[in-house]
Amino acid sequence: MGERSAFAELVRRYLPIAQRTALLLGAGPDADDVVQEAFVKAYRGLAGCRVGAPFRPWLLRIVANETKNLHRSISRRRDRESAPVDPTALFPMLSTAGDPAERVGNDYEALRTELLRLPDNQRTVLICRYLLDLDEAETAAVLGVARGTVKSRSHRGLGKLRSALDQAAMVGEGVRHD
Repeated sequence: MGERSAFAELVRRYLPIAQRTALLLGAGPDADDVVQEAFVKAYRGLAGCRVGAPFRPWLLRIVANETKNLHRSISRRRDRESAPVDPTALFPMLSTAGDPAERVGNDYEALRTELLRLPDNQRTVLICRYLLDLDEAETAAVLGVARGTVKSRSHRGLGKLRSALDQAAMVGEGVRHD
């Protein structure tokens, strides 16, 4: 009985970050299902969590894996139905509809657009690092990659974002740079 109440406390403590992670990694309206499945898997796999290791990165890696599973499922379904999927449907948290960030103007929209254009591996690293505020080690643990991979993907992704946003700003100001 003590194990269940201790795990219930872990759920209360980590539910908000697990939900944000699922949303920011693209679970969309299925985020609650992804998080629920992640907690079920975490409970069943508690023995696999290293003693002394932080729980948060371990749990968030399960959430990230469940989100990847969701993406695969969506992809398979999309392929079967041959219907194009709007990428913003996979990232509703970046939608500006009814969002206070909408008031900051075109910069937010440009950032959102360019973030969605990044390769998946760079986008997920940037989401973990800057939207979920995870450090490099936590990001590496969540995504199941080496810390150096997090660094290189962050560097490349940020470079692409800067370049794209600079170019969009120049076009917006009427300056063409071919």
